[in-house]
Amino acid sequence: MNNSIYAFLIDSIVNAYLIEYCGLNPETSDLIGLVVSSYCVYFGSVAYPQVLDLGLRVVRLGKSSVVYEVGVFEQGQDQVKVFGGSIHVFVHAEGRRPSGDGMAPQMRERLSQILEKEVAKL
Repeated sequence: MNNSIYAFLIDSIVNAYLIEYCGLNPETSDLIGLVVSSYCVYFGSVAYPQVLDLGLRVVRLGKSSVVYEVGVFEQGQDQVKVFGGSIHVFVHAEGRRPSGDGMAPQMRERLSQILEKEVAKL
């Protein structure tokens, strides 16, 4: 797979979590998350037809921003193939300005469930 596919996977797991567990509806929500930073670090590669496992965690939860990290693994393997992440800043859908109140309480509570308080540096 090339780097654009890994970026797609990282973006997809973050958005799936926001939609499925945090109540985000991109079509109707007053607040939306804008990606202001993203990265990928490559330790190995995977190719079709390998099945992948992805792990998601939050490493920083601010008033209106979230820092995510994602690990991409071959299914059943402990060795990370790709490590990446992104930062979302939640803004009003109309006007794209930050909310003074920050993110919705339900979203903050659900994101805090995957907040890793002690994160090792690579």
